[in-house]
Amino acid sequence: MHSIFSGDPTAHEHPAEALTRALMATIVTLAIVTFILILALLAFPRTAYACGGLFCDQANPVNQSAERIIFVDHGDGSTTAVIEIQYQGAAPEFAWVLPLPDIANPDEDIRVSSEQALERLQQATNPLYTLTTTVEGTCKGEGDGRGGGIATGGDSSTSGSGGAGPGGVVVEASGTVGPFDYEFISVLDGTEEPAQAAIDWLDANGYDLMGGAELLRPYLEMEMKLLAIRLTKGNDVGSIRPLWVKYAGGTPSIPIRPTAVAAEDDMGVMVFVGGPQRAIPKNYKLLELNDALIDWFNPGTTYADVVNRAADEASGQGFVTEYADDSDSVADVIMPDWERESWSGYQSESFGSDAEAVERSFEWSGWDGYTDALASVLVLPDDLSADDVLQCPNCYLDGGDARVTFDRQRFVTALYEMVIRPMIDTEELVQSQPSFTRMYTTMSAEDMTDDPVFDFNADLGPVDNQHTAEQFILCSPKVERFEAPFRIELPSGAIVYGTEQGVWPVDLTDDDIPAARRISQAGTSGEPTVIVDNVDTIDQALAVSNEPGQAAADGSSDSASCGCRVVGTAAGPGLAALAWLPVALLWLRRRAR
Repeated sequence: MHSIFSGDPTAHEHPAEALTRALMATIVTLAIVTFILILALLAFPRTAYACGGLFCDQANPVNQSAERIIFVDHGDGSTTAVIEIQYQGAAPEFAWVLPLPDIANPDEDIRVSSEQALERLQQATNPLYTLTTTVEGTCKGEGDGRGGGIATGGDSSTSGSGGAGPGGVVVEASGTVGPFDYEFISVLDGTEEPAQAAIDWLDANGYDLMGGAELLRPYLEMEMKLLAIRLTKGNDVGSIRPLWVKYAGGTPSIPIRPTAVAAEDDMGVMVFVGGPQRAIPKNYKLLELNDALIDWFNPGTTYADVVNRAADEASGQGFVTEYADDSDSVADVIMPDWERESWSGYQSESFGSDAEAVERSFEWSGWDGYTDALASVLVLPDDLSADDVLQCPNCYLDGGDARVTFDRQRFVTALYEMVIRPMIDTEELVQSQPSFTRMYTTMSAEDMTDDPVFDFNADLGPVDNQHTAEQFILCSPKVERFEAPFRIELPSGAIVYGTEQGVWPVDLTDDDIPAARRISQAGTSGEPTVIVDNVDTIDQALAVSNEPGQAAADGSSDSASCGCRVVGTAAGPGLAALAWLPVALLWLRRRAR
């Protein structure tokens, strides 16, 4: 008889008990192996990983709509302006007057550009605010979360000089360009009340302007002339497009005072300037934004408001420089090579039918002037329009409707002159000077007392439109990651602490926190002179705002709960931890026996 304390202790076990013991041994073995594997993996040096699984790549473009103007100073006393015209109302009531020094050759110097050109320039230079995330320490319920990431043409026109009209007004040139009729007028020296004479002439010739003589008087006293624009009869407001004007004399300037009559509050003004060096607002202030007032979790929702507040702090007359670099940095943005090649291919293509020629041109159907180009070469009955033909070319062309005629060769020419050439010309205009600058502000009617004038400063460096801040999530075993406090280091050097993920901790509605970090006055040389420095005020406000976040960060420190850490080396994995694995497996194997 065997003692129950001798021999195999499992010899007389019940089968169910034996099975249970075997399962328990397996579970323990797997648990120990898993623990050792975790130790080994934690011993690897962790490479940075993008966004830490949280607020990743908050790179939202801002400034999605604004009044937009391109100025290019040619360095020979002449300037070209490409001006976006925004208008709401009936087509017959559209009238627009632009004060200018002079236009040397109206036939060549008054043209149309394209909204696509301005849109592409804007998209290429929009401010981008990117928030990357690094997790410091270990949060409750997870392993070491250390890591970080970095988000990474013109239409035909006629011009000529005329004698003095009623009231001493001279029509120096007139013609048609794109969808517009224009008249370039001046007032003879010695004319009594020249501003009123100009208003009387404009009114008599169908230009229904708001504001009266007082708005024009300052410009006419400077011996400037007036370019009057209206829609050609038959065109609707959908045909309105940016106007290209090259004028002689003067520096780039926006005649903003007449705009005050119809300006909406906080109207955005976006200015692109090409020239020999970085452009500056000569008589307006330079604004450096307080980046702690931008919600870096949702920058697109707050950026415009911060700019608006900063401009208000400069009495409504200041610009933020959003981008400045060599013009090569925006090369091929407006009309890239592949689009030029596509157009060349279209020009040389032999089409089997008129419908095919139209369908193949759909690549440019969203560009300014496309429908007008098509309409210019169609003969249609009263019950059809160019839009009908666009909807179904096969239904109306090539005999589909005998009442419709279409000139294919004239269509290709019109497409080039009205759609393609304005894009190419604007691309070449931007590239004609070595430097390119973008500035932005908002203005209300009461701010529009001085016309912004722009000049150049060779001593100022480039301005990047990409801004990156880094968020550090301050983990500890006491808190889940989503409730861990965080610290955000901003490009300005300011530091923001917060306690709620995705919620910007700085009170954006607090008017006591300046929106402008600095307000400066730039000259044509040297560094700008700081007029208002709000850095200390902002730092003091952030110190108060940061108190809850800093207290939460101090209270959740890993050092309070654990004085140990697993260390890897840069040369390779934690070899000591991996070396334990075969020993542990051997020990488990012997235990199983």
